[in-house]
Formats: sequence, C-alpha cells, structure tokens
Amino acid sequence: MITHIKGRLVEKNPTDVVIDVNGVGYLLHISLHTYSSLTDSENIQLYTHLQVKEDSHTLFGFADKFERELFRLLISISGIGASIARTMLSSLHPDQVKNAIASGDVATIQSVKGIGAKTAQRVIIELKDKILKVYDIDEVSVTQNNTNKEEALSALETLGFNRKQAEKAVDKIVQTNPEETVETIIKQALKNL
Repeated sequence: MITHIKGRLVEKNPTDVVIDVNGVGYLLHISLHTYSSLTDSENIQLYTHLQVKEDSHTLFGFADKFERELFRLLISISGIGASIARTMLSSLHPDQVKNAIASGDVATIQSVKGIGAKTAQRVIIELKDKILKVYDIDEVSVTQNNTNKEEALSALETLGFNRKQAEKAVDKIVQTNPEETVETIIKQALKNL
C-alpha cells in the first residue's frame, strides 16, 4: 500500500496533480479542498489511497490524514464510490462532512451532487457512531447545536419565511459559529433573508 507520496509538483489542476518522484510521475486524483491547500512550493507531500479495480489502479491524494480517513469511511458505504466521496469532499469542507454526519444533518449530506435522501441517511446511520468514537465528539454538544438550529428554523417558519431559504441562512451561521444561541442564529438569519 502506498501511504504517501513526496516529490516535485509537476502539474496542478483542480481535480488532479502530477508529482515527480525520482523521475517517475504519479497522477493523483484530489478534492478541491486538497487543491486549495496546496502551496506553490515545488516539493509537496500528499497522503494517498490506492484503489485497485479489475481494470485500473487509481491513486487519490489528500492534504492531510483526516481527509484521507474521511474518504475511506465514505467509500466503505454501499452506494458511495470514490468519485462521489471526492465530490463530497470538494463540495463541503471535511469538518463540515464530519459535523453533518455526527449531528445527523441529512440536508447537508444530501446537498452534494449525486447523493439522494436514502444514501444520505445510510451515510449517517453507518458512520455516525464511528465519527463520534474516532473523533471523540461529545454527542450532547452535537445534539445541542442541532436543537438550536431546529428551534431557529421553526421560529423563522412561524415568522413566514420559506423553509428552504431559512435553512440555507441558518446553515451558513451554524457552520461558521456552531456554538451560537437560538436568538443569535435567528437575528443573523433575519439579516440574510
């Protein structure tokens, strides 16, 4: 198993990079998160995951071990292949994916292109316990944040706002400041609606 590749960055694209290691060029498929964290320095190191199929061997590169571990957890789910897992890590920050799974936030997972409601629910059901255990997340704090979000959404709906629009505004606030109180979430959401 190839665990990481360290070498000279030859080519850099939003979906892949080529790293030259002692005259051998390795093509690694990357997420937008990894792409944005790559510096313009010539020498880089990426953590890797090698996917072996009947007709191909594909290397995926990650800026850090956390993103690689999340990728491996995602592809362990039936119905999620490497391309959907990479799309998820490109659409959302790895921390957002982790928090969405830990809090049971189906809407955030479902917002990724290629993931329907059933698959999003399967991701949460199969990975929630692993995420809570591996990253030592306190389920009480996750539930509290989710409760604050739900209370804020309920209040905004009562005020006559569309649920989807309100949810987008509230999600932005909760993602940047997960510890916000219900009142603060509502006030900030009202400014954005």
